[in-house]
Amino acid sequence: MDNSAPRPSQSARPPQPPRGLRHLLGLPDLTGNGRFLAANVIDSLGNGLVLAFTVVYFTRTTDLPLVEIGAALTLGHLLSLPVPALVGPLLDRIGPRAVVAVGNLVSAGGFLGFLFCRQAWMIVLFQLVVQTGSNIYWTSSRPLVVLAAREGERQRWFALTSSLRNIGAGFGAAVAALLLQFAGTTGLRAVVVANTATFLLAAWLISSWRPTGEQPRPAGAAAPADRPAGSYRDVLRDLPYLRLVAANLGFVLAAMVLPVLLAVYATGTLHAAAWIVGALVVLNTGLVALAQTTVARWGEHRNPVRVLALAAVLNAVAFGLFGALSAVPGWAVEAGLVLAVLVYTLAEMVGGPPSNELSVAMAKEHIQGRYQAAFQLSWTIGGAVSPVVLTALLGRGPLWPWVFLAAFSLLSLLLVQGLGGRPAKSAEPVASVEPAASAEPVASVEPVASVESAASASAEVSGAA
Repeated sequence: MDNSAPRPSQSARPPQPPRGLRHLLGLPDLTGNGRFLAANVIDSLGNGLVLAFTVVYFTRTTDLPLVEIGAALTLGHLLSLPVPALVGPLLDRIGPRAVVAVGNLVSAGGFLGFLFCRQAWMIVLFQLVVQTGSNIYWTSSRPLVVLAAREGERQRWFALTSSLRNIGAGFGAAVAALLLQFAGTTGLRAVVVANTATFLLAAWLISSWRPTGEQPRPAGAAAPADRPAGSYRDVLRDLPYLRLVAANLGFVLAAMVLPVLLAVYATGTLHAAAWIVGALVVLNTGLVALAQTTVARWGEHRNPVRVLALAAVLNAVAFGLFGALSAVPGWAVEAGLVLAVLVYTLAEMVGGPPSNELSVAMAKEHIQGRYQAAFQLSWTIGGAVSPVVLTALLGRGPLWPWVFLAAFSLLSLLLVQGLGGRPAKSAEPVASVEPAASAEPVASVEPVASVESAASASAEVSGAA
């Protein structure tokens, strides 16, 4: 089958002409998607509440040494790496809503288990549970956007969910910091309990959401006889898509700069004041939260491959600026860091929506879940290797991590060339399995951590993105 031509169908709803403030801000049509939006915010809030303080929590609530806690958390994360590959076929069989709801329930169980951790093996176990839920969520999050988006609005939805993740994660981290400051260990335990509740609520919101773009069929109904077969072999034979996955690894490594590299580089190498690091993270988070949808509006009518290539170039420029700061006088460091973070944040906002758009648009729709599992692999691998790779390179010299990141960004630029903005023609959409309809129709009442995220990137490291 030709891999160069699919465009998966979005929603069957006819597009409505954008108008007014919504169009100016780059917002999609939100009609019927309130529960989806709320679930995104709640997921992000929950991630922000705990993920930035996981190590602190276990140092306060156990007698284990810091090194042992770090090793246990890392091992739990590594053990969860195969989860996306297992989630892919499940997505193809039952659809993203049910899978995301299960992922939220799994995350809730893992965070609840944090309350009972006293030994290293227990931290490994419940970290594995938490990361399993997170990987389930992130693998399924892009197909959820496909359900919510009207024709031509997918990039706006990807931008909006990214913005909401930054808002939720930042607010959650701020609340957790205040509780830690004024309530100590008791406050941290309260955060874990609250986090468990947020994931339970998010699971209910997603499972009760009825997107009008979804095509339900009664539970137990047989799949259509003409449904094409598919497996991971089809994904592995799709070389353009594998190039997209490899290119995305460069953007994943870039996303790890704030949570992994910035603080140690700015304070340890450049001898900048500690407060500047916090200010830079706030600058990045605030800009993404406020401007992401507007930037997406700029890019939505342009070739997504060219927009993604521009983001790779901007990343390379940002990393060049970061590296050059090791050779400037001290009085110029803080201004230079602000400039570098501004360029870095612009690259993040420019590259996020087209990357996610291409990940679903280039996939064959009848095995969209398997394609998303392959795409998520770039996030799981990048999140797992970036701490050791970037810190090891920094240990060899202040320029090495930035040379590595700039080179990888330029490699991503080369990999996306020739992908084409048009995906290949896919099979007919596969209906998701839903319970038999009740006597009364369910009203469409009608959101995250996507991690791509530091509160958002931290979430992404933990999960993912």
